[in-house]
Amino acid sequence: MGHWSASRSLAQQIVEAYPGARVHIEDLMDYAMPELSDAVYKGYNLLVTCGPALFNAYYKLKENAPAHLHFAGHFVEKLTGLLEAERPDVVIATHPFCAQVVSRYKKVTGKKLPLITCVTDISAHSEWICQGTDCYLVGSLQVRDKLVDKGVDRDRICVTGIPVRAEFLSARPRSQQTRGKDAPRQLLIMGGGLGLMPRKDSFYEALNAMPGVHTTIITGRNQKLFERLSGKYENIEVVGFTDRVYEYMSRSHLLLTKPGGITTFEALFSQLPILAWEPFLEQERKNARFLVDQGIGRVAQKESSRCLQAIRALIYDDQALDQMTANMGRLKEMLCQERMCDIVATAARMSEVCA
Repeated sequence: MGHWSASRSLAQQIVEAYPGARVHIEDLMDYAMPELSDAVYKGYNLLVTCGPALFNAYYKLKENAPAHLHFAGHFVEKLTGLLEAERPDVVIATHPFCAQVVSRYKKVTGKKLPLITCVTDISAHSEWICQGTDCYLVGSLQVRDKLVDKGVDRDRICVTGIPVRAEFLSARPRSQQTRGKDAPRQLLIMGGGLGLMPRKDSFYEALNAMPGVHTTIITGRNQKLFERLSGKYENIEVVGFTDRVYEYMSRSHLLLTKPGGITTFEALFSQLPILAWEPFLEQERKNARFLVDQGIGRVAQKESSRCLQAIRALIYDDQALDQMTANMGRLKEMLCQERMCDIVATAARMSEVCA
């Protein structure tokens, strides 16, 4: 879901910058294997929720190893049909698998089709690196430096941040006046697209009883959790899947969430301090370290009582919240989301020259 969200955000920004542009978004797995893609995604979700230790072991094993593309022939064949139908000037991959397939296509056919790889994690796993990539869009200076250490040409890497919707880019930090004595502090909780949240009723009862705090919970596609919590607590608003997350971030003082790459940068551009649930997937552990190292967030233990303790310690601490907001502002100034559209346009012009 995060990779798809990044694609949509890029498409929105490109069309707004270049109104005549035509942007087509495709799920390559679904396009190449429509009968099996649903089972593949369900299997992946089962792996990361029930077998994180196995996932992390594989992630670490391959972290510094050259990527090896399985079933390359089938996917290259399907990709060839897609590219012949769409005739793009440039391809942007927001998933490492897609970048590898396009890179293999370029090698097999000798085509000069520009490939931009958008890294949607705040880490430099080797699966993102492929010879056919002409430009990498990365989330931080640290990711750029790690890619360089792995042999990627520094001039081919642009530090843009991870793509977010334009509504997040125009966000402004909340006024300190909204933390007055009479106005409740606004806590936003997000569990990602799958709505992964604490299960115990005692957690939500304690949130509801927190003095001077109003909580909004976005349950994503977790319909059971939405039905379980909706209307049950006086000080808790429950929202299902929504494409207006930017509105909820704009009126919040603290975000409690899993530290996915997309959510992290949505909060960063909204200048909304982050309290991240202690992650169990390796790439999210790296994202969480980024939050702490940059002074824009903290990590809360997953156990309910410890998590509540971390919420109380931060949401009433105006000095800490203001410092995190200021740190996010400085990071925003370093990142150039607008450059992404210029990079795409430049790559498209390169394609015309090579044609």
